[in-house]
Amino acid sequence: MIAVLKPSATPEQIEKLISWLEGRGLKVHLSKGDFYTILGLIGDTKQIDPELIEGLEMVDSVKRISEPYKSANRKFHPHDSVIEAGGLRIGGKNFQIIAGPCSVESKDQILTIAKSVQASGASILRGGAFKPRTSPYDFQGMRSDGIELLLETRRLTGMPIVTEIMNTNHISLFEDVDIIQVGARNMQNFELLKELGMTKKPVLLKRGLANTLLELLMSAEYIMAGGNPNVILCERGIRTFEANTRSTLDLSAVPMLKEMSHLPVVVDPSHASGMARLVKPMALAAVAAGAHGLMIEVHNDPPNALCDGAQSLTPEQFAELADKVRKVREAVAQ
Repeated sequence: MIAVLKPSATPEQIEKLISWLEGRGLKVHLSKGDFYTILGLIGDTKQIDPELIEGLEMVDSVKRISEPYKSANRKFHPHDSVIEAGGLRIGGKNFQIIAGPCSVESKDQILTIAKSVQASGASILRGGAFKPRTSPYDFQGMRSDGIELLLETRRLTGMPIVTEIMNTNHISLFEDVDIIQVGARNMQNFELLKELGMTKKPVLLKRGLANTLLELLMSAEYIMAGGNPNVILCERGIRTFEANTRSTLDLSAVPMLKEMSHLPVVVDPSHASGMARLVKPMALAAVAAGAHGLMIEVHNDPPNALCDGAQSLTPEQFAELADKVRKVREAVAQ
């Protein structure tokens, strides 16, 4: 349920109404706009008589929300959310490029790549420390040592870092990480989402391989219901009958999610296609579709990468892509 308040509502009146609603066991989300203030009511709203609230002089209208996601709903929060991480802002008119290797392999490797992508325009460094792999015999990441190398690289370059978490037991290892990534395979790991909801750490939530947009937003709702509003949605491709690419990049998800939710939306074209030569056109299309950011895999030696070398751009290819991304953004903004 949402209550739209009139511009004439005073801070004292709003505070009194919120206190009354919270006294009935509801959580209240306050969203202030240029002309209206919206109160989003979360919880068992059946006990609240809409006509009683609508009868207040300060209230313009009261509406029940049929969608099961509440905190992530655009109706609760009409304006774009802007998530701050490591001194940067994602969402609204703020665009960021996240770049780096699939996995951290060594100090020299991660530092070399970080410096190169930063020089080309990337603002956030990605790198896997814990790696979920289909085969138990594949490289699983450097784990806690990988996180330490990412933190050291941040100290040397100033770039905020994002890396993937796989287990609730690892949360303490991520205390100094700027953005915690929840991978596609863990999108519906609800216990993990609940734990992340009790932190204030920004969470990059990737869409599952075969999940709907509604399911993605319900996973975001788990995090937000725990008290953490700092969620960034990521479209990374879904499994379809097409066999020529690893996944099918659903670019329609970008405008659709922006219509359904106020949360920022970034796109990962690397995992979607699985082929480096397709990353550039898909990344540019994502920018044109209105994405708030890109997540690009870059490796200084793709043929010898320990993880996903086939989809990784070289630093030179990334520099060329970053330049074209700037041009597309300028064209779209006109």
